[in-house]
Amino acid sequence: MSDLPPYPPLDPCNYDLIVVGTGVSESVLAAAASSSGSSVLHLDPNPFYGSHFASLSLPDLTSFLHSNSVSPPPPLPPPPSPPGHDLLSVDLVSRSLYSSVEISSFESEILEEHSRRFNVDLCGPRVVFCADESINLMLKSGSNNYVEFKSIDASFVGDSSGELRSVPDSRAAIFKDKSLTLLEKNQLMKFFKLVQQHLAESDDTTLKISEEDMETPFVDFLAKMRLPPKIKSIILYAIAMLDYDQDNIETYRGLLKTKEGLDQLALYIKSMGRFSNALGALIYPIYGQGELPQAFCRRAAVKGSIYVLRMPITAVLLDKASELTLDCCRLETGGYKGVRLASGQEIFSQKLILDPCITVGLESMSSLTDQQKETLQVFVPKAMSSKDKVARAICIIKGSVKTDVSNALIIYPPKSLFPEQLTAIRVLQLGSGLAVCPADMHVLYLSTLCDNDDQGKEALLSAMSTLIGLPVPENLQSDSVVENDTAEAKPTVLWRALYVQELVKGEFGGTISSAPSPDGNLNYNEIVESAVKLHEQLMGSEELFKEETSPEHTTEEETDGGAEIED
Repeated sequence: MSDLPPYPPLDPCNYDLIVVGTGVSESVLAAAASSSGSSVLHLDPNPFYGSHFASLSLPDLTSFLHSNSVSPPPPLPPPPSPPGHDLLSVDLVSRSLYSSVEISSFESEILEEHSRRFNVDLCGPRVVFCADESINLMLKSGSNNYVEFKSIDASFVGDSSGELRSVPDSRAAIFKDKSLTLLEKNQLMKFFKLVQQHLAESDDTTLKISEEDMETPFVDFLAKMRLPPKIKSIILYAIAMLDYDQDNIETYRGLLKTKEGLDQLALYIKSMGRFSNALGALIYPIYGQGELPQAFCRRAAVKGSIYVLRMPITAVLLDKASELTLDCCRLETGGYKGVRLASGQEIFSQKLILDPCITVGLESMSSLTDQQKETLQVFVPKAMSSKDKVARAICIIKGSVKTDVSNALIIYPPKSLFPEQLTAIRVLQLGSGLAVCPADMHVLYLSTLCDNDDQGKEALLSAMSTLIGLPVPENLQSDSVVENDTAEAKPTVLWRALYVQELVKGEFGGTISSAPSPDGNLNYNEIVESAVKLHEQLMGSEELFKEETSPEHTTEEETDGGAEIED
């Protein structure tokens, strides 16, 4: 660790909670614990906040993906404990969450000139619904004071022909949509009215969807409502934001019941119009998604949390196993006590929360007692499903995928690009108004769940080829313009990254727990739900963020062109 700055010893060296990693879940938990009066030490091995949820410059993103896609070397043997030392040191290693990393630059000179003007999300595409649980937590905790948002201008559904159709997600949008027939508009309006009546607090059972229908597959309920395939696809994948093909019974894992589907629609409907200056249901943080975990970190710091970046932990400290005979019964010890920092200092705490890529080497586990293994149970490798991956791509483009639209979400439903496409592909385009790129460029994020790396990358490349093109050499530009002067020119890609991320769930292990990796969803609801559940397990029934703001003071105002949610 020769590149570590010469940090002075931390003081104090005892805490209620140590958190390693500054991702969304870890930052929410640190802010909640410090808010309730617990002493918190929050560490991150990276030189930036956000961990796997960070927003980075192009050089930093490239460096992070390459360094985190290589298996780390095996740990060195632990140094012998000093005489009288009653703790066992178990070495930790960092496992890679990323694979099949491909990074290409097509306009190196232009990008190098502006490389530090990009704020690129590692876990994109991702947006925030106006009624998202992350927004509610920000309002409760006061973290909203540290981040601003802007609207996503429009949402589209795409197909293999390159056509992008607007998502009719409101009464006004339905009437303006020229791609829908009058009958289809009436069918869609009738369905939305039924859903809104069902979600409204009313004692009128005639307005409620029956319990029998609530337990049927959502796709069957939509068919019962006599909605045509085009409308069903919009509702399932562009409003309810489902991943798996709901017409394919083989994808039962992702088959949604009507009750769950209505919950997804409720989030979208409640997000529409929640804030006066948000154009639709979706908003995005200025300067990138990395602002969200930073907002919770700032709140935690205000409440007394201590932050140290560039500081990995190298080992976890346990009681040495000892055997005592009490009335013919054997008592074993081996509980968690603390961690050893890369600086060599030992820090102690009652509980520990770890980044999802930190684990214990199998060699170290094999030499432990059963009690010690139980203490470290969150490190035991779990059997992962073959579908626990998400393929991601980032493109820096010159131009826009849709004329006169800067910030837009595009959904490619299953089978919309090619017959073997099993899951929806989401594409998010962001412009310079969000301070994520220079004025004449856009950042394009793509993602899809996949069984394996090749399948995921094939799907993303198919979407890319439909939306964007490679730069045309100067000696061919004039001929190209003549041939395509009647067609809308595709934006050209200047830089591209393709990679596959493993999906890791958070684990509660008593005194030691781990946070989840970024999931494959568009929003943060499952990430926040995981953090809330982990907080309940760690802190009991104690409420997450007690100082809830008064609802009448929850407003949104324009600040420097952005939407700042204020309490």
